[in-house]
Amino acid sequence: MEDDNELAFEIVSGLRQAGFAVDLAVDAGSADLNLSTYTYDCVVLDRGLPDGEGLALLRGWRERGERVPVLVLTAMDSVDERVAGFHHGADDYVGKPFAMAELVARVGALCRRLEQPRPTTIRFDDVEIDVPRRRVFRGGVLLSLTTKEFAVLELLASRRGSVVSRSELIEHCWDEMAQPMSNVVDAVIAQLRRKLGPPPLIATVRGVGFLISETA
Repeated sequence: MEDDNELAFEIVSGLRQAGFAVDLAVDAGSADLNLSTYTYDCVVLDRGLPDGEGLALLRGWRERGERVPVLVLTAMDSVDERVAGFHHGADDYVGKPFAMAELVARVGALCRRLEQPRPTTIRFDDVEIDVPRRRVFRGGVLLSLTTKEFAVLELLASRRGSVVSRSELIEHCWDEMAQPMSNVVDAVIAQLRRKLGPPPLIATVRGVGFLISETA
């Protein structure tokens, strides 16, 4: 959540390049609506908002039971202001100006707080997914996947044996720039199938979603 257009573009671009799906809110009202509507792994929160103080919004979230990790990113960076941020429920506090590499690392650390423990390597059939390094091998050959292709394959593989709907894929692997009614998911699945090669591993469950079976 950031109301400065130039800085918002920088933050959103940097996080997306690092593989995160990002929604942007420019004021407290839209941020509160997003958090009430969608499930997030982390919120990056500015304090100086056009319609209120970010910490007041954060306190309201905590009072209603929102557990999402929140990183406060603000020019209000004195010791007293940092302490106030933590007292209002912040999980991390970063002053402006900041280094994008540090912000990416801190957001990644907060996102992992709510994750269920997951394996660092996922194997099925002759496929190996190296999760931390974001690499995929089939038959020992390294595949060249885009960020979205990797995210979709990782989710399908981690839910092996269960059907994953298009809406779940969009929620977990895309952001507000994606149109749920578009063929964006089908296009990525088609590219994944092409790059994975035969025999096919990803099945379409008509009208429901996609599946990597337990026998794959």
